[in-house]
Amino acid sequence: MKALVTSSCASSSLEKGLITWSWSRTTRKEKKKILKLIETFSGIGAQAQAMKNIHADFQTVVTADWEIGAIYAYDIIHNGKQDLSPYRHHTKESLIKQLSRFTLSSDGKTPMTEKGLGAMTTVQLKRILAAINRTNNLVDITKVHATDLPDGDILTYSFPCQDLSIAGNWYHNEGGIDRNAHNRSTLLWQIDRLLNEYEECDKDMPRFLLMENVSEILSKKNIKNFHEWCSILNSMGYENQVYTLDARNFGVPQTRVRTYMLSVLADTPKRQTMVRDYFFGNNLEMVKLPDEAVRTLENYLKLDYSNEDYYEEAVTSTPNFTESRRKIYLNNDKLAIDDRIVGRFAKTITTKQDRNPNSGIVAYEKNPLVSWNHHYRNLTPRECFLLMGFDEEQFDALKDNNFSVRSNKNMLSNAKMIKLAGNSIVVQVLEAIFNQVVEIDQMMG
Repeated sequence: MKALVTSSCASSSLEKGLITWSWSRTTRKEKKKILKLIETFSGIGAQAQAMKNIHADFQTVVTADWEIGAIYAYDIIHNGKQDLSPYRHHTKESLIKQLSRFTLSSDGKTPMTEKGLGAMTTVQLKRILAAINRTNNLVDITKVHATDLPDGDILTYSFPCQDLSIAGNWYHNEGGIDRNAHNRSTLLWQIDRLLNEYEECDKDMPRFLLMENVSEILSKKNIKNFHEWCSILNSMGYENQVYTLDARNFGVPQTRVRTYMLSVLADTPKRQTMVRDYFFGNNLEMVKLPDEAVRTLENYLKLDYSNEDYYEEAVTSTPNFTESRRKIYLNNDKLAIDDRIVGRFAKTITTKQDRNPNSGIVAYEKNPLVSWNHHYRNLTPRECFLLMGFDEEQFDALKDNNFSVRSNKNMLSNAKMIKLAGNSIVVQVLEAIFNQVVEIDQMMG
């Protein structure tokens, strides 16, 4: 995707009729009462979920994500069942016309064509458009301008990791976050563009920025570009605190290590000192839970197959036992055997479970569930969502609203739901960081 080159204060995409809603400019006094959240690269809304869980007074005012599965899942998780009555007069042609104004993607990698939209059912198109509107989704970060955005206190940006991660090297994605790499991870610099537009338009900057990505962002290959980004934020008045955090230290039995950067706008020497002192005394990297303090996998693996949903999900997550899957069975951690937990931690939840290596398997010993594989099953989408910090009620809402688009095909396949979980952020880690945001906000007054 190539950034749209326009004046930073040009008329917004909202004014061009892509999407419409309204907001009112708030006073600083009102800002203290409600933290306004702008979620770019929003995924399924782990950031919003964390704010809900800590009972913060907040409102998500804008999201931005172009992947239709994430757009739909975010809407259901955070807004509940859709009402499609406002779209009853739409034809398939009018829906395609509306949606073709956005740069949407079905796989999170490449843009959809109008032909691709035309292959979808009318109901599917209605639900995607409803989800965009209900989540105030600006979709394509490269086409978002500062003038499109309402006032916000917190801006989050969990940009794509594919070209940073070790796995990216397997596919010769070696550019990292270099500005000239023209890959998905360089979408980081769209945030740089947006913040420059805030300054050019004399618009109040977000008081907090939160980055999340794989820890390889601090690797030898990427550190120079990351330091450049930190220096840019410093020049804009932000104090940066970088954390590399393991989900296990926040009570979740998943060995998921990610790097976060919380940036706080400190516009006076006094505020700079306050922020630096706060982080010195409240370093989340110092949080080290003993293994016994972490919740056990019993809270996450659903092994009671008398429950019809758990049984069906387990069966669906049991692949045919081929030679390549024999390697998966032999090489990956056994988290449970039949209905007995034997593992302590799952490995990182990734975008695929039917792979080697994966997050761990549930082995069959005495009670195989299916005839085509007597050895093991993969983690189910439900288990992956739980290990990322979402609860069963939210997963059930997503499952109950996972409508059929054609015979034997739902809006969100099992593989798609696992991908959505793997691309998300562990909610409990975000809770700790957002608690710091609330404390700093109160401290700075």
